[in-house]
Amino acid sequence: MTNVKSIAAVCLSLAVFVPSAALSWRAWNRHEVLPVSNGVYEVVSEVGYGTGATDYWCGIGDYAQRQLRAGATQRIYIWKAVGPSVNRPGRKAVQFSLSAPSGANTSPGYSVSVKRVGDNMTVSMAQNYCQDQRVDNLRFQNG
Repeated sequence: MTNVKSIAAVCLSLAVFVPSAALSWRAWNRHEVLPVSNGVYEVVSEVGYGTGATDYWCGIGDYAQRQLRAGATQRIYIWKAVGPSVNRPGRKAVQFSLSAPSGANTSPGYSVSVKRVGDNMTVSMAQNYCQDQRVDNLRFQNG
């Protein structure tokens, strides 16, 4: 009986100390998307890949469309620019939200970036970066 209690205690401890693993979601491009706070989500770089701005936008666009069921014209905003991940220490991440950060400049930029809080695009535009990667992967596989 003591062994059963010990096993139950270990399982309960793991459930308490590893909550983010259960809450993570993988975008089409294998980047993890995890909640940070109410309405703010973090896209974490994939280990072993050179993650660029379009990879982060693909991740959040995919998540917004498939998980949050956001409409194609819903805008996604950078909440916190690229920097250290709060969910995965040692990795880089960008935090996004479907609502604009207070006081941020939300005028559209002229290039795809993850360096300016308030920068934004629509869900469909962000998810289009996933489509670009699918085409590139097909070209690579077919030589």
